[in-house]
Amino acid sequence: MAIALDQTRREWELGHRRLQQEIRESARGEALLAELDTVIAELRRRIGQTFTLGELADAYAGSEAWTRAAVAEIEPASGWPRRLAMVTDAAFHQYSRGASDYGP
Repeated sequence: MAIALDQTRREWELGHRRLQQEIRESARGEALLAELDTVIAELRRRIGQTFTLGELADAYAGSEAWTRAAVAEIEPASGWPRRLAMVTDAAFHQYSRGASDYGP
């Protein structure tokens, strides 16, 4: 499980880096941040404030449908389905820092 969790955390970190680059280089930075905030808010609602990285990884495994539904509700900028995976990974990366067993 540790290897799978490490790989998942790397995916989250890469998504976070790609999102940060996209925000810097794109005119739709505000829209990207709104999408990110939406996924983080849904994460908070689903797993709460106290969680482990394992619990977060479990939530990630089933996140495609609920992240799509959550972002669709905010009337995102065009092209959002193509960047949803990046936004989701970035949200999980950011949220992982609050895990009770977080370590860089």
